[in-house]
Amino acid sequence: MSESGTEALALAGVRVRFGGTVALNNVSLSAAPGEVVGLIGPNGAGKTTLFDVISGVRFPDHGTVRLGAHDVTRSQAFARARLGLRRTFQRVQTFGWLTVEDNVLAAVEWEGGGGGLLADLCAFPARSRRANRRRARAREVIDQCGLGAVRQEMAGSLPIGLARMVELARALVAEPKVLLLDEPSSGLGQAEAAQLASCIQQARSAGDCAVILVEHDVGFVMNQCDRVVVLHLGEVLAGGSPAAIQANDDVRAAYLGTLEAAEAADSGPE
Repeated sequence: MSESGTEALALAGVRVRFGGTVALNNVSLSAAPGEVVGLIGPNGAGKTTLFDVISGVRFPDHGTVRLGAHDVTRSQAFARARLGLRRTFQRVQTFGWLTVEDNVLAAVEWEGGGGGLLADLCAFPARSRRANRRRARAREVIDQCGLGAVRQEMAGSLPIGLARMVELARALVAEPKVLLLDEPSSGLGQAEAAQLASCIQQARSAGDCAVILVEHDVGFVMNQCDRVVVLHLGEVLAGGSPAAIQANDDVRAAYLGTLEAAEAADSGPE
């Protein structure tokens, strides 16, 4: 954990209501640069709502959200993105009519090339250099995510596992400071899950990126995260190292025990 004031992400006292239902109640959460934080809990615990608050899709009724030194509690999603926040979604959201490479480039094309319309008309060399750097970076991340063989294929034609990796590459290409991953291993095969794990670890080590990982695959969370936070009924039930969370009786009663029982039933004789 970083010292106070150096967190890449810090939420304090976040509360969200939907009519008479309290979706999040006094939730505080932080992540330091280079830290991977797992966020687990049963369905309906408030995990997606919390991601919506962090990313600017929804504003909290109470509490604050900070990205580094910036209070972004009332900032729009695009403003948070320009401060280095990136997010993937539980339901894959690629541009199906674009190639894999163009999907990844779309995340950095907003930066432009400088010089405005005149530079476009005159084809200033500086613009070409910036475009070439963006394309080189996109191809680097595409290879990192194991997508080199499908770089020119339309994203909409890919199976779910590869499509998830396209979405991850699009999130990574701009070298985010905070990366929110919502069920990223869902639909992935064993090799793709290993590729995902490698990408997470590279992002946190190479770019000091803070990663918040929402994931139902508890084994994946425990292997990848430095710290795990458990949400239950909209509140933080526990937080600590993976080993501490696995040994926590309250967590086992509320979530892990039920999950293990369901997995045992699924693997048992029919």
